[in-house]
Amino acid sequence: MAPRQAAPAPPLRDIVLLGGGHANVQVLRAFAMRPEPGLRLTVVAREPHSPYSGMLPGLVAGDYCWQDIHIDMARLAARSGARFIAAEATGLDLAAARVALSGRPPLRYDILAINVGGVPAHAPVGGFVTAVKPIGRFLPIWRQLKADPNIGHLAIVGGGPAGVELALAIAKSQPHWRCLVLEAGPALLPSLPPRARAKLLAALRQRRVEVACGAKVEAAVDGELAAADGRRWRADHVLWTTGVRAPRWLAAAGLATDAGGFATVARSLQSTSHEAVFAAGDVASIVGNARPKSGVFAVRQGPVLAANVRRFALGRPLRRYRPQRAALAIVGLADGRAVAARGGWQLGGAAVWRWKRWLDARFMRRFARLPPMQAPPPRLPPGLRAEAPPAMRCGGCGAKVGADALARVLARLDVGEPGIAPASRVEDAAVVQVAAGQMAMSCDGFRAMVDDGYRFGRIAAHHALNDLFAMGAQPTFALALATVPLMAAAMMEEDLYQMMAGALAVFTEHDVALVGGHSAEGAEPGLAFSVTGTLREAALAKGGLTAGERLVLTKPLGTGVVLSAAMQGGARAREVLAAIAAMDASNAAAATVLRRHGAMGCTDVTGFGLAGHLTEMTRAAGVGARLQGSAVPRLPGAHRLLAAGFASSLQDNNEQALADFSIEGAAPNAPAVRLLADPQTAGGLIGGVPADAAAACVAELRRCGYAAAAVIGTVTDGELAIDVSGSDVG
Repeated sequence: MAPRQAAPAPPLRDIVLLGGGHANVQVLRAFAMRPEPGLRLTVVAREPHSPYSGMLPGLVAGDYCWQDIHIDMARLAARSGARFIAAEATGLDLAAARVALSGRPPLRYDILAINVGGVPAHAPVGGFVTAVKPIGRFLPIWRQLKADPNIGHLAIVGGGPAGVELALAIAKSQPHWRCLVLEAGPALLPSLPPRARAKLLAALRQRRVEVACGAKVEAAVDGELAAADGRRWRADHVLWTTGVRAPRWLAAAGLATDAGGFATVARSLQSTSHEAVFAAGDVASIVGNARPKSGVFAVRQGPVLAANVRRFALGRPLRRYRPQRAALAIVGLADGRAVAARGGWQLGGAAVWRWKRWLDARFMRRFARLPPMQAPPPRLPPGLRAEAPPAMRCGGCGAKVGADALARVLARLDVGEPGIAPASRVEDAAVVQVAAGQMAMSCDGFRAMVDDGYRFGRIAAHHALNDLFAMGAQPTFALALATVPLMAAAMMEEDLYQMMAGALAVFTEHDVALVGGHSAEGAEPGLAFSVTGTLREAALAKGGLTAGERLVLTKPLGTGVVLSAAMQGGARAREVLAAIAAMDASNAAAATVLRRHGAMGCTDVTGFGLAGHLTEMTRAAGVGARLQGSAVPRLPGAHRLLAAGFASSLQDNNEQALADFSIEGAAPNAPAVRLLADPQTAGGLIGGVPADAAAACVAELRRCGYAAAAVIGTVTDGELAIDVSGSDVG
């Protein structure tokens, strides 16, 4: 008898990385290169893309594009086996070991690594003043400023290396602007050696950047800056580049902080007051080793932070961080040259600029070239390997049983129909006649498709309710069935809480009572709901389509391929977040709008894809349909990912429905065609609306928040057809 393989070690400790700063991204990379059994990582970041601050002036000058300077947090997390949660921290409960997050329940941790960066110090942000940090909030405003024809005078408050380098970059990219640098001290760049300072001042003069020293700005109102000495300057916009302060919630939580509110840490980067908390970068202050708030130090702290959160979790001695006495500063001149300085040493020229570019590119490559996540192949004899399903299976509706297999099973079962309305077994919900009238009942669920438990709970609740909304029913009650994998008891409790908190939030928004349920241990997280509602009007039915109607779709397609790619680290963060936002959106208002504009035929687009669900509708109604591929809304990245070879594990089965359609304008394997078979989780509604009401219906849907709503085709008397001409088929 062959020995049984040991089961993978269950997670026993939760390591939460709070913030996507230069140190925490290195923790993710370290665990990607060497995973640790029993430890689960979760990264919580306000921005889905982490910018590398050293490359910001190069972006402003036009030397880099947006992608060059950003680390995709969702992809990095996926390749590190970590969970990614897009949220902003608002506080800490150190006694309960929880992080308070904006707009959602707090998150539990066993070990916490804080690398959120600082917030602008003394900046009157708002109106015509913008802080350069955090960079994620600065860049959208910078794009607006470049496009604004009314900007002519720009002021930069702060004459350190960051402010001077930014001024030179702006002067290069916007030579028609007048730029002014305001420095509170007696001279610019006091930390640099004289020769390096002289070269930078000469570059400012060459670019016609004005400089005012001893200018401590005390007010910024109505386009005017006022200094303490009475001087005033006019500016169309102001960029604030002075120092940072710590988020106030650090000290408010009771964490040990210095006079500036920064978390005090030992040389191990461990909090001096709470041993399970670490901090790095701008937000931290090393006792006895104060250093300037610079990204250079955060980068160098990364390897030590990565080692010590691992060592602390495993009960091993911690490493000591040895900070540099003086950091290397390299300031670009925005003309193909740069100045490097450290202590009293300095060097300048084109070779220094090439060196800086090489250093920056090397740092970014470390996070772009991680090995892709791969599931281990099944250990099967050669003769059985062709029969094995793919090892990496999708969650959400990509995890459904295929339509053909489900139909065969139902055909073999002898299911009675006491009290069930005719044909309701083929509808989205069963319609049951009771004494008080008609009730609609359905159940739906799946294993987790996202690793954020709260958002998964919300999506699962939306998805279950969609079956009732698709029939025009008002949901009233829900029962839950939750599955949580084996972990440490506190982690299991927390995961169950996050899922159910998300679901309850959605049910509460829809006046649905969660009246009970059951929880169980399973191989992976899962959530299902039985939902019950009432029908106050005639049910919307799959067979309610009429020839001549226009087909209206309320949400974009693509959740299946985006989620599948995300599992493998192939989807970009903004693509994943767009898919999550689409799934975490109710169809309640959409159903009301469709009915108000005359729809009688309706269904929700879920696991069998648009093509499969439309086939169900046309067969039930005895009609045909013609889809216009160019009009079908899609999620960002959906075509790109399909073309790159990503697909849900249900895609091949769903594509059998495409055989019922004649396809014009593209090959059957074109992404624009295959997308119509992509399985959707918490997808939109598709309904038939009279032709003269279709435009008004779409306009109202968009006013109600369904920005992608569109007329995508026509109900016909003929065959099923897809016209992909004019589409972006690749």
